[in-house]
Amino acid sequence: MNNTLNQTIGFIGGGNMAQAIIRGLLNAGHPANRIAVADPGDASREAVAAINSEMLISTDNKAVAEASDVLVLATKPQYITEVATEISDSKPGLVISIAAGITLDAIESALDGNTAVVRIMPNTPALVGKGMAGLVGNSAVAADQKAIADYIVDATGEAVWLDDECMMDAVTAISGSGPAYFFLIMELLTEGARSFGFSDEVAQKLAVQTALGAATLADAEGIDPEELRRRVTSPNGTTEAACNSLLDSGIKDTFQKALEAARDRSIELGKG
Repeated sequence: MNNTLNQTIGFIGGGNMAQAIIRGLLNAGHPANRIAVADPGDASREAVAAINSEMLISTDNKAVAEASDVLVLATKPQYITEVATEISDSKPGLVISIAAGITLDAIESALDGNTAVVRIMPNTPALVGKGMAGLVGNSAVAADQKAIADYIVDATGEAVWLDDECMMDAVTAISGSGPAYFFLIMELLTEGARSFGFSDEVAQKLAVQTALGAATLADAEGIDPEELRRRVTSPNGTTEAACNSLLDSGIKDTFQKALEAARDRSIELGKG
């Protein structure tokens, strides 16, 4: 751990996800002067500086790459290979990408090969330290570099390592895009509450707190969600009436198609 604290972690791209990871690292005790960020946008750089002005903040991607022991590529997917090519002569020993769809081979090729590369698929709850990430590395990633990747993602939540990179597209569909599915459910609950006559404030509170409570209970119990649903579904009761209506409407097939659409889009992004 002490060795990790002495390493400079650089970010190319200073958007929301990069900021979430940076906050997590700082909260975990990583020195601010061991974090560097490059971003062309004034607003992003100002937002990063507002977190801690002791960090190295620049518009120069190469300068940040050269100053870093570990470099996190945190730009939009369509810019990843361009940025990787730009810093290929000044790359550090470990390069991490948090872009959806862009493969290890594509990143390694843009970096001119022979580079330890880790892909991380984070999600937006990382902003509040409750993230869920999937990780996969190429054959050049050593045990100590894997530990550094763990250190970075642990600062914003939890993570799982994958043996097969092909599963990253599925991780993108499940946990990467997953928060939006729950937001959609909360949105529908809120709209339903309004239709029953509740005020906007009360409707939103009913939906959000119910979602929070359900997730907290599922995490605490550690059992299959289907069993949790069974426990709160009394025969011939209100919950059974609602769940039967959803199941009869074909929600399982619809939801599976939605997950497959997200996975397939991730695959398309990688090909693009």
